Amino acid sequence: QVQLVESGGGLVQAGGSLRLSCAASGSIFSINAGIWYRQAPENQREWVATITSDGSTNYADFVKGRFTISRDNVKNTVYLQMNSLKPEDTALYYCYCNVETSYGRRVGYWGQGIQVTVSS
Repeated sequence: QVQLVESGGGLVQAGGSLRLSCAASGSIFSINAGIWYRQAPENQREWVATITSDGSTNYADFVKGRFTISRDNVKNTVYLQMNSLKPEDTALYYCYCNVETSYGRRVGYWGQGIQVTVSS
């Protein structure tokens, strides 16, 4: 089994920064793609950013230039550096990783979600 544990969320003032981490553990060989989503109250979950196995990145327009997704292949961790935060960035942030397990299978897993609150 594989677990994804998110950390780094919290309360920050507008203009501030946070760095989210998504650490994969268990029967994992490597992370293929890592993706961050978010869901604000009464809104649908929306895609934020993706990093592929070769390090290529893509961002939703509303975070381009402010957020940076990265990965540490040794630690099997995906990060989301969030700068210039705005109140509208307030949401529950989820990571999703497609991993290659120790058994040679590729499986997708979700983290439990972590709250980010930006005050004005």
